[in-house]
Amino acid sequence: MTRIDNYTQLTEYMDRLGLFHMDLTLDRMEAFWEARGLPDVPVIHVVGTNGKGSTSTFLCSIARAHGVKTGLFTSPHFITPRERVQVNRSLLDRDVWVELANEVLATPGGDKLTYFEFQTCIAMLAFEREGVELAVMEAGLGGKFDATNVFRPTLTLFTPIGMDHEKILGPTLTDIATDKAGAIHAGGQIITGIQVTEAMIPLQDRASAVNARFMYAVDMADPVDEMRLGLMGIHQSANARLALAGWRWHAAGNNYKSEPISEAFGLESAFLPGRMQQVEIDGHTFILDGAHNSHALEALDSALYAEDMRPGAVIFTCMGDKDIGPMISRIKSLTDGLIIVPDMENERACSAGELASKFGDRAVTAPSMKDALTMCHDAAEPVLVCGSLYLLAEFYSLYPQFLTP
Repeated sequence: MTRIDNYTQLTEYMDRLGLFHMDLTLDRMEAFWEARGLPDVPVIHVVGTNGKGSTSTFLCSIARAHGVKTGLFTSPHFITPRERVQVNRSLLDRDVWVELANEVLATPGGDKLTYFEFQTCIAMLAFEREGVELAVMEAGLGGKFDATNVFRPTLTLFTPIGMDHEKILGPTLTDIATDKAGAIHAGGQIITGIQVTEAMIPLQDRASAVNARFMYAVDMADPVDEMRLGLMGIHQSANARLALAGWRWHAAGNNYKSEPISEAFGLESAFLPGRMQQVEIDGHTFILDGAHNSHALEALDSALYAEDMRPGAVIFTCMGDKDIGPMISRIKSLTDGLIIVPDMENERACSAGELASKFGDRAVTAPSMKDALTMCHDAAEPVLVCGSLYLLAEFYSLYPQFLTP
């Protein structure tokens, strides 16, 4: 059996597993939890394409405002994997990660888990150990074979489904929605946010086939447009409304009294870095947003317009598995200024030179994020940084203070 003695050894072990290694099956997770026994922790599963992290964050914040001890599992991380597992918005100590990792590895099948599966198991063991009263689990990719789908949630929330990861989930929106609909369990409880028809139909069909209760956030929570939200952007009102609907359903089923003042405080105090986050560096204003597909960029465009913000320049890059075509015109429409494409320290990233060539004369490359930030100092403010959460990770490596409120 592999034995891990410290956090450095743990990060080395996870690195060997491979951040981007995927083997889409639930066999390993099911075998692990059959050997270990599933913890008795109430789970709300958050599935979709865009808005998963924001919805999960709003939900946890509302629950905490009502005195409920909450666990949050989300991905990806920016600087450290510890960001992925939080209890009442706090990271676990490194020593706790080591202890939990050894518990995973001591369980039959634990040494066969992939990177994401390994961390999913650590998260659930942490929530059990910490006595979490509600665990909010964000799906990593898809739904049917996502590691988080091994748990039997008390409720599943669906954020908007759009085109993303087409090479893995399928070339059409129906394909993608069908995979994500695989997260609907027999007899389950489902609440969806707004969906386009091609995404809604597979969700409804799956729910009907497995006799799951299918509900709509618009029927369960009033609009939150007039409420103060901790996350910026008009698109966040839909995420907040879905989270509020999910909380009210969970509260009603668990004899929690949902108080309007606590709901409002939870929505206002929510914090998640990299979601239209405004920061100041040496007197320059930057907007940080993880929009990484055409659907998310469209929402970002609308949010910037609503705030009367016109970026003077954009720092942009994305992963090589993305459908670049629809994103090019959207990025060009966001600014009249320079588009800077930095090289990234990421094996999946697009080639900076190849990507910049798709923008024409308005784009230049930069050797690094640090250089990209320097190159836009003369641009009109704000400067927008978007295209990938991994791109933002390189920003936060330079300025980690912006990872916390």
